[in-house]
Amino acid sequence: MTGTSPNIEVAPTSETNRIESIDVFRGFALLGILLLNIIGFGLFSPSYSNPAFDLAEATMANTWTWATIELFAEGAMRCLFSMLFGAGVVLFTTGDNAKSGWIHYKRTFWLLMFGLFDAYILLWNGDILVTYALAGTVLYLLRNKPAKTLFIISGILVLLMSLQHLGMGFALKQTSNMYDEVILADAAGQAETISDEKRAAAIVWEDFANDFSLNPEEVEAELAARTSNYPDAFTWNAKKNAEIYTFVLPIFLIWDALAMMLLGMAFYKTGVLQAARNPAFYKKLIFLGFGIGLFINGYEVSRAHSSGFDLMATFAQIKPTYHVGRIGMAFGYIGLLGWICQAGYLKSLTSRLSAVGRMALTNYLMHSLICAVIFTGFGFGLLGQFQRVELYGIVIVIWLFQLWLSPLWLGQFRFGPVEWLWRTLTYGRAPKFKR
Repeated sequence: MTGTSPNIEVAPTSETNRIESIDVFRGFALLGILLLNIIGFGLFSPSYSNPAFDLAEATMANTWTWATIELFAEGAMRCLFSMLFGAGVVLFTTGDNAKSGWIHYKRTFWLLMFGLFDAYILLWNGDILVTYALAGTVLYLLRNKPAKTLFIISGILVLLMSLQHLGMGFALKQTSNMYDEVILADAAGQAETISDEKRAAAIVWEDFANDFSLNPEEVEAELAARTSNYPDAFTWNAKKNAEIYTFVLPIFLIWDALAMMLLGMAFYKTGVLQAARNPAFYKKLIFLGFGIGLFINGYEVSRAHSSGFDLMATFAQIKPTYHVGRIGMAFGYIGLLGWICQAGYLKSLTSRLSAVGRMALTNYLMHSLICAVIFTGFGFGLLGQFQRVELYGIVIVIWLFQLWLSPLWLGQFRFGPVEWLWRTLTYGRAPKFKR
């Protein structure tokens, strides 16, 4: 690892070196992520990946709420947030104010600690900071690659992930068919016609489906564990985190994050995220991105709904078109926000979004804290007490609160409280906090 030694003083980035459009993008993505995370916070564990768990007999309002989020936000907000993380690494480690590898890895280590705090202490098993910290260790090695190379690597990763989804979907469909065959044969008293291989495959599907469903007794057990008291909620959540860190993260999350971060690095190097391209570019990005994204997502939503929310049609990690739709939507949002920032429209709103983005880490952890208080044994224990459409009333209140609080806070302080702590831990000294 090259760069300055740990004994040489390096200063944190000053306010005057910030790029407002990137803060606006980040604030928008941060608020948008709560549209998805609120499902994990407020509903039972199967609902995020298997909407049939709570939508099979849902009202029209809840079904339309699910469809709207799937169309406009699912996957896209995480994609956009990851892209901005990648851009932030380039901004942090290159140029006239470049920080050394030593500082980058210290910063990344403390991000990992914040992520583990979020995942375990704040009871959020959907935390993304741990994944970002691990991916950040790789990004430093690619910081000086040209945009074209970064686009190519990102594209290869997206292609490989899509092929992975296709392969998993095909394999699971075969096990699903064999499961149906076994059930029919057993019901007809023809169990001897089923081979051991088919029964083994049927068990694979049964285990997979059971992972995303709960019987009434399991619902009561999860409700008690997550809402009775903090120690029980901690224990339940720790088991979920163990599953994510040993399977979901290495198989899915890390590659997803890397692909989108590399795309963000390339977009930064080509001036896209700085709102530095001409207006025609952003308008084309709007129409192309939203055109592709809404077409793909609309197809997936229609397929899921027409199937009665069959798990094979709703589970994101077996949809070969999943990444195309979410990237398209992310591009559309970049085009829209880039055009708005460049033209100077909605100045009051973009100013507030910029403040939210400058305090992204504080606001992200605040989501976990607020939702832990509302839904878990850490506070009121209201898990499962709200329908999907009702959860978004809570989301709107949190949005309004953060859009109000963030600029107010930054009017008095130079950093968000967690950002200040992050800088203090990274640089080994406390930067000036109050204005």
